[in-house]
Amino acid sequence: MKVKTALLGAIASTALAPMVLADAHEGERGRDGEVKIIYWQAPSILNPFLSGGTKDVESASMIIEPLARYNSSGELTPWLVDEVPTVANGGVSEDLMSITWKITPGILWSDGTPFTSADVKFTADYCMNPDMGCAQLTKFEGVSSVEALDDLTVKVTFDKPTPFPYGPFVGGESPIIQAAQFADCTGAKAPECTDQNFGPIGTGPFVVTEFRTNDVIQMVANENYRDPNKPAFASVTFKGGGDATAAGRAVMETGEFDYAWNLQLAPDVIAQMQEGGLGTPIAGFGPLVERIMLNQTNPDPSLSADDRSVVGPHPFLGEEAVYKAMSMAIDRPLLVEVGYGQAGKVTCNWIPAPAAVNSDTFTCDVQDIAGANAMLDAAGFVDTNGDGVREANGVEMKMLYQTSTNAVRQDFQALIKQWMSEIGIEVELRNIDASVFFGGDPGSPDTFQKFYADMEMYANTFNGTDPQAYLANGLCDKAPSPATQWQGENISRFCSEEYDALHAQLTGTANADERASLARQMNDIMVSEGGMIPLVHRGRLSAHANSLGGIELNVWDSELWNVADWYRTGDNR
Repeated sequence: MKVKTALLGAIASTALAPMVLADAHEGERGRDGEVKIIYWQAPSILNPFLSGGTKDVESASMIIEPLARYNSSGELTPWLVDEVPTVANGGVSEDLMSITWKITPGILWSDGTPFTSADVKFTADYCMNPDMGCAQLTKFEGVSSVEALDDLTVKVTFDKPTPFPYGPFVGGESPIIQAAQFADCTGAKAPECTDQNFGPIGTGPFVVTEFRTNDVIQMVANENYRDPNKPAFASVTFKGGGDATAAGRAVMETGEFDYAWNLQLAPDVIAQMQEGGLGTPIAGFGPLVERIMLNQTNPDPSLSADDRSVVGPHPFLGEEAVYKAMSMAIDRPLLVEVGYGQAGKVTCNWIPAPAAVNSDTFTCDVQDIAGANAMLDAAGFVDTNGDGVREANGVEMKMLYQTSTNAVRQDFQALIKQWMSEIGIEVELRNIDASVFFGGDPGSPDTFQKFYADMEMYANTFNGTDPQAYLANGLCDKAPSPATQWQGENISRFCSEEYDALHAQLTGTANADERASLARQMNDIMVSEGGMIPLVHRGRLSAHANSLGGIELNVWDSELWNVADWYRTGDNR
């Protein structure tokens, strides 16, 4: 079968174009001393295969790298290879059953040993091990084998024609780990390998010298990095913890740090910080959405740890009238105004970007408390004892609503709690330190994956402009559970045969317009059947010191994607 798709053709026309980067001020490696980065959500691990948290994926991206990634324009860009394989250049087979990657010769691991195809194959085997519970397993959906054809050639074969073969080894969420270092860390033993997970050997510009979980990472320049003039910085202090306010001030007001990530702060607070004159906020819109996940299973604390949020339906959150009324009661324009200003937009969708996949099925920009109450009344959810709380299936509609500790999120919680009370739903609020909430520790009861609550709020996004792997997070078999060591991104435990069938169709669809249509249909099922309540399409907002050059905010991959190109300018204005 000869298939030359519009999708692969479009990638071929853009992905191999040379990247346009800021002036890198070429010179001796390490010439600019130390750079200081602050992520107020502190990294808990440096292995993205054991954590889906953005903070962990992005900190690790300074150390371990994928074969290809997305640049700041969303274009697929070769990274550890000379070119991105396509049908046109022969790297993707005509029948779309395989993709073959050619590794750039001469790349070394930071320990000086050669980077080879054996490491790439090992990484696939590591994540696809059924005993592991890999957080990035959706990247390998449909992969039947990965072969090292020679030291520099890797072939990925799929179980059916795959028009978008760029899941494995692409983007910051799917980097390569060293086979020699992780050889004894496969399967169920993976989380136990502290030294490896906290200090991976990598091909990236920096090497870990100290890792204090949920606190600080110390790094130095990788002396075996493939560009002899990079990185410009000899060392990195990567500080975690605190809050977004302190992080923003540390860059824009006091100058203690050079880069602050994810400044989830009210617009007036950002403006005030910028008056400090030492730093500049930067923003861009990708597919990042603040949402409320609705637990489809029972989080009752009387159940055992292995059963809680795993078995049995939720007492009432699966009822259509309930989740639709909850959504109707929310004033999204007010949330945008309070929390984000111009860095936020009202959205009814799980996937609002790129524009082609943004569904126009729903409207949700007008709050309707009266309509929500009428819907619940008509469905028979009434307050029979006069305490202001409706009952459903013999259970009072009381819910635990959790999120990470952050001023904007706590403002959202307070508003949403009030709106829920106006429709007869009682909400208890809880906030958890972000480093723990997003940490992925299988032993912690407080991670967003375990979801020991009825509602939880957070935001996440995906690498690149094609949502295929991200949409796989809604598949029935991607729910976190004890069997997966609580890894997996189907956080709400949503399960729909129709959704799963559409995703299977998406993986075999070539036409770009048809792919976008399928993505919109899947978005609509997730939202209309109560997997989540989307709230705000968020722009990424970070800040850098005026003296830090080479910054290119990337909403399609790790924000630290080009940290090797950062340098000191001397401009402190």
